[in-house]
Amino acid sequence: MSLQAEEETFRFQAEAAQILDLMANSLYSNKEIFLRELVSNSSDAIDRLRIERFSRPELGEDEPDGGEPRIRVGFDKDAGTITVADNGIGMSRDEVIENIGTIAKSGTSEFLRSLTGDQRRDTALIGQFGVGFYAAFIVAERVVLTTRRAGLPADEAVRWTSDGKGEYTLEAAERAERGTTIVLHLRDGEDELLNEHRLRSIIKRYSDHIARPITVGEDDTPVNQASALWTRPKSELKDADYHEYYKQLTGDFTDPLGHVHAKVEGRYDYTLLLFVPSRAPFDLWMPEPAQGVRLHVQRVFILEDTGRLLPRYLRFVRGIIDSADLPLNVSREILQGSQAIDHIQASAVKKLLRLLKDMADGEPEKYAEFWTQFGAVLKEGVFDDPAHREDIAALLRFTSTRSGGEARVSLADYVSGMKEGQDKIYYLLAPGLSDAAASPHLEAFRAKDIEVLLLDDSVDTFVVTGLAQYEGKQFQSVAQGAPDFGAMADEAEKEAAEQADSDYADLLGKLKKHLDGKAWDVRVTSRLTTSPACIVANEAENDFTVARRLRGSGLPAQPILEINPGHPLVQRLNGGQDDPRLADWAHVLYDQAVLTSGARIEEPAAFVSRLNDLLVSLTDTEQPG
Repeated sequence: MSLQAEEETFRFQAEAAQILDLMANSLYSNKEIFLRELVSNSSDAIDRLRIERFSRPELGEDEPDGGEPRIRVGFDKDAGTITVADNGIGMSRDEVIENIGTIAKSGTSEFLRSLTGDQRRDTALIGQFGVGFYAAFIVAERVVLTTRRAGLPADEAVRWTSDGKGEYTLEAAERAERGTTIVLHLRDGEDELLNEHRLRSIIKRYSDHIARPITVGEDDTPVNQASALWTRPKSELKDADYHEYYKQLTGDFTDPLGHVHAKVEGRYDYTLLLFVPSRAPFDLWMPEPAQGVRLHVQRVFILEDTGRLLPRYLRFVRGIIDSADLPLNVSREILQGSQAIDHIQASAVKKLLRLLKDMADGEPEKYAEFWTQFGAVLKEGVFDDPAHREDIAALLRFTSTRSGGEARVSLADYVSGMKEGQDKIYYLLAPGLSDAAASPHLEAFRAKDIEVLLLDDSVDTFVVTGLAQYEGKQFQSVAQGAPDFGAMADEAEKEAAEQADSDYADLLGKLKKHLDGKAWDVRVTSRLTTSPACIVANEAENDFTVARRLRGSGLPAQPILEINPGHPLVQRLNGGQDDPRLADWAHVLYDQAVLTSGARIEEPAAFVSRLNDLLVSLTDTEQPG
C-alpha cells in the first residue's frame, strides 16, 4: 500500500488557530456565510475546470462527471451533517495540502495584507480553497472533505479531515466522479440549519446569482436563478427583467421608479445595478435604517451596506455593487480605508443624481412621486455632501405660496418667477404647512405677490443654512430681521414707514417697558397687512426655528415684537396711551404673536385671564349709562 493510503496527520502552517478564531469571530460575524463561502468555492472549481479545458479539451472526458455542472447541498438530520458537493475540477493530494493546509504562509499580518494583493483575482477565479473554506468552522465541529482532481484515476482521491484546532489528517479515498464533497458535522445548537427551507433561504439570499445551478436535497430544481443579471449586457435586458429582479432582491411588490446599470472598467473594475424604489421602506427614519445596497465581489454576496457604499442621504437606494478589486472576505473595517470603495461611491452617487435629474426633467410626474417618498431624505445631502451640493440643490422641490399646497417648485422655478427688483429667495419655516400658510409673516408678501417658500420639514433649517444662496440669490427668512423689499418698495411705502416710526415712537417705548424681559425689542413693521402683531428673530441670530428646535422653547433667543400701524387695535392703543390697562394689552399682543408663530406662551392661564378682563372692560365701556 502506498504512503498516500495511510492516514497522515499534519499541522496547519503558521498561526492557524489565530486565523480560524479571526474568521469565526471577526471577519464572519454572520454564521450563514459559511454556506456562501462553500458554494462560492464550488462555483469557482467548476469555472476552473471550464478554463482548463480550453487548453486541455480531453481533460476528464473519459470519466464520470455527474452530468451538467452543478452544486448540490444536502443535509442529514439524524447524522447532524450538511453536505456541499460539486463536479468541478477537484484537487490532487498536493493541491489539498497547498490550498487547504496552508492557511497562512507568513503569519496573520502577512495573510491579511495578501488579501489586497494581485493574487486575489486568480485565487477567486480558479477556485483554490483558502480562507473562505474555513468559514465552515463557524457552524461545524468537524469537517470532512473528499476530492478527486479531473484526469486522475478514481483511487487517487483524497480525504481531508479536521476539527479546525491546529491539525488535519489526510488519507487515500476512492471517488468515481471528479469534484469535491464537503461534509460539515455541526456543533451543538446548530440544528436549525438542518432544514430544507432554511438552506434554500440562505442560498437565495447569498448565492442566488451564482452562475451554476444549486440544488438542495433530492429536488433537482435549482434554488438559484443561476445568472447574475447585472453581468448581462444592458442591450439584452428589458424593463420587465429589471423590475422582476428588483422585486426578488427587495421583496417589494411595486416596480421601481428607475435604475442605474453600469459596467465600469479602468483603474477599478465594477458593476452597478441600483434602483430607486417607488415607496419608502418602513425603517427609513429609524436611527440605524437598513442600507439597501449589497456589496458583491465577483458575483458573490459579501455584506449589506452600512453607509460606506452610499452616503446616508441615498439610503433609500436598493441594488448591487459588484467589485472585481476587493477580496472575498472584505470586512467593514477594510472598507473604511479602501480607495476602490471611495471611487465606486463617487461614481455611484454621480450616476444616481444624474438619474434623478433626468427623471425630474423628462418625467416630472414620476419625479413628484419620488419627492413625496424621499424628498426629505435627499435634502440631507445639502449639508452631508458638499461636493454634490449644487446637483442636489437642482433636485429640491418646495411648497410655496403659489404652488397650491404641492411641493413642485424648484429653485430654478422660483428664480425665474421672481418679481422685478427682487434679489432674495424668501422662505418661511413652520411646524406644518397649515401653520405656514396662516402665518402673519406672509401678509405683505402676499399683498405684493412675492412668492415665499413654505418649509415644514425638520431638515429644512439646515437646508437653507447649507445652501445660503442659489444662482447668486441669498435666502432670506420672512420671519427674521426687518422686512426689506429693496427695489420692490415704492417711495410712498418708504415715507409711510418713516412716518409710522415717528408717530408710534411713544407707544413703542411704553410697550418695551411693559415687555421687559420678554421682548428683545418692539418696532413697527410693514410686513403685516391684517394682523396686529407678529414675532420675528433678531438679525444677529440664526433663523428662530433653529432656536426653537435646539432650545425647545419655540421662540428665538432674541424675540422682537413687530406691530402693524395700520391695524385698528394698534391705532387705538396709540391714541390711548394713558389707558391704565396698557400693560395688559402689551402682554396680550405679545402672547397672541407668540401663538401665531407656532410657539408656546409661558403662562397660558395668565394670558386667558388678561384677555377675559380686557373683553369685560371693553364690554363695560360700551354699555349705555
